[in-house]
Parts: sequence; structure tokens; C-alpha cells
Amino acid sequence: MIPPLSAIGFGAFKIGRTEGVKYPAGYDLPTDAQAEALLNGVLDLGITYIDTAPAYGVSEERIGRFLASRRDEFTVSTKVGETFEDGRSTYDFSEQAVRASIDRSRRRLGRDVLDLVLVHAPRNDGEILQQTRVVATLMGLRESGVVRHIGFSGHTQAAFTAALDWADAIMVEYHEKDATLGPVMSQAAARGVTVIVKKGLASGTLDARSAARFVFQHPAVRSLVVGSLNLHHLREVIEANRSPETK
Repeated sequence: MIPPLSAIGFGAFKIGRTEGVKYPAGYDLPTDAQAEALLNGVLDLGITYIDTAPAYGVSEERIGRFLASRRDEFTVSTKVGETFEDGRSTYDFSEQAVRASIDRSRRRLGRDVLDLVLVHAPRNDGEILQQTRVVATLMGLRESGVVRHIGFSGHTQAAFTAALDWADAIMVEYHEKDATLGPVMSQAAARGVTVIVKKGLASGTLDARSAARFVFQHPAVRSLVVGSLNLHHLREVIEANRSPETK
């Protein structure tokens, strides 16, 4: 069982990458000083869960550097399978690639053991689970103690349902415009699998307060990951969630 996560998590995409984004408005990559201030401000707000990935540019490296003295204050999740270079994503879920990705993430984040590692699956997520060794590799890494918990960040209901057999956590897109995965979230909670919501604000197209309230109306949700470069915006989302800080 994954330890309690803060109800609002910080999505660290924007501190590492500006290319290939799906947000309605562009943004500048923060400087090192800005990223350091933001990350420490996130922890000061009481957000104790940070989500990142190798595909998020320099995000992992910045978290490892700027929160080195506070690494015991938060849980971090990262991912395997996707990399982003020269303006495009590529995917490799082979055992060799997964192990190399884990080693890089450990170095960048400054952690001998990773808290939570998710499969970073593209749209053909079911094929990834069925035709590659990513799950077997992550299960082996969990057994050896290199990774504490493993999980799945994907797209389709069928793939999420299959992942419930081995995952400690699932990360799902769920918001007012698309609540398709609500039943899978309920199944996950019934089986003791932690449910984390991504894109709960529909990539910034929904009002933060109403979107957060909608997400937390689903009883399975343990944490809503919000990506922002604005501490006031993050504080607004926290205030919108009047339920207990952790679920």
C-alpha cells in the first residue's frame, strides 16, 4: 500500500519542458532560480507529492538539485518508457531501456530508491502491457527494492483494468469533460490500488476550483496532480478541496 499522498500533487512538467505542450497558452521555461523558488514554495504550501518523468525535459534534474535538502519531505513519482528529444516523443519499453531509465532517474532525483514508478504509456497502451517486458521488469525492480511501488499511467479502460492485477497505483485522466474512467477508478479503490488523477483541469481549460471539486467528488481519488508555475494558482486549488488533506 502506498503511503498517504497530499490531496493536491504538483505536476512538474512545466519546470522542465516547453515543447510539444497541450496547454491553451504557451509559457517560458523558468530559470533555475525561479524553479528552485517554485519547488520550495510547493512544499511550503503543504504539497508533499510531486510527479515527474524523463519525458519532462530537465524536470527530474531540477527536483533532485533544488530539493536535495528536503527530499524526506515529499513523495516523488516518475515514469519509464517515454523520452522526448528534438521535439518529439519516442518509446522504448524493453527491459534494457527500463532499467537504464530507472538508473538515470535515481541519479537525477538523488534517490537510491524511487518511491513510485509508472509506465508512461502512449495511446496503444494495451499493446505495451501485452507485448513488452515493462511490467515484468518493474515487478522485478520492486521485488529487489530499487523501486518501492509501481503503477500505470495510460489511456484506455481495458489497459487500466489489466493493470489492476499488478499495479500499486494508477494515474488516470478524469475531469468534467471526460469521466469515462470513473468505473475503473472505483474498481481500483476496491482492490487497494491508489488512484491519482492527471489533467483534472483538462490541461488548464477548466476553472480550477470547480474542476477540483468535481474530481474529489469521486471517492476513489487519493491525489489530484496539478501542473502550474504559479503558487497562487496552486493555493487556489488546495483551498477548493475542502476535504481532508489526504485520502
